[in-house]
Amino acid sequence: MQTIRFSKMQGLGNDFVVIDAINQQIHFSPEQIRFLADRHFGVGCDQLLLVEKALTQAADFGYRIFNADGGEVEQCGNGARCFARFVRDQGLSDKDEIAVETKTGIIYPRLEENSQVTVNMGAPRFAPADLPFKAEGPESSYMLSLLDEVISIGAVSMGNPHAVYRVANVDTAPVETLGPAISTHANFPQGVNAGFMQILAPDHIRLRVFERGAGETLACGTGACAAMVIGVNWGELADTVKVDLPGGQLLIRWLGDSEPVWMTGPATHVFEGKIDI
Repeated sequence: MQTIRFSKMQGLGNDFVVIDAINQQIHFSPEQIRFLADRHFGVGCDQLLLVEKALTQAADFGYRIFNADGGEVEQCGNGARCFARFVRDQGLSDKDEIAVETKTGIIYPRLEENSQVTVNMGAPRFAPADLPFKAEGPESSYMLSLLDEVISIGAVSMGNPHAVYRVANVDTAPVETLGPAISTHANFPQGVNAGFMQILAPDHIRLRVFERGAGETLACGTGACAAMVIGVNWGELADTVKVDLPGGQLLIRWLGDSEPVWMTGPATHVFEGKIDI
């Protein structure tokens, strides 16, 4: 048995167990991750975040993300903001902006005032192979057959795969049924995060996200970025958009083409703890 020190953090209600894996020897099995994420027997979280040493000189830290089901994923935007707050709070860095390695590239979180963090999430990738997604080539929308109906979605990688479905009202959107069906659709061989977007105005949307391996969460940073860039590609959204999620609001900016997507939102420390695993 090993005693692990951790921080509980949240970004708009998307909650995390964040662990310093630089000053602790950490080797988690999927079963241990599921235990930590369990809200009855463990700490409880949507994702487990590990702060590690960088593998290259181009980055300050390494960043690994595990969903509540124990599976490792490529990216988490709300987690990236909490990551930046964590390394400052724990004295691991005194920089306002850090370079962080993920499985799909380097991101650059920057601490702002009033507990806000801005993250350069990199450029969106629309090629189906980058998600991956089974399609002949990049399109602004795709038809997807599921549950005895055909729906139109947008698809993009923000370091992790996203499918976005436009709805008239997110309050009545069939997230509980369509979310799992989209997330596990055969055309997404590694699964996909399913976003349900309601457009209020060119600079304002509402969004709910069913995350693969976690279910619906109160907020999804990469999902907000994905919905915004797909809405821009559909000609429906401006280059700066407020995204209302069940847990709160994010501000997303994108100038198009190969420009990076910028996400700004809060990162909140909840408590410190120790747990035996």
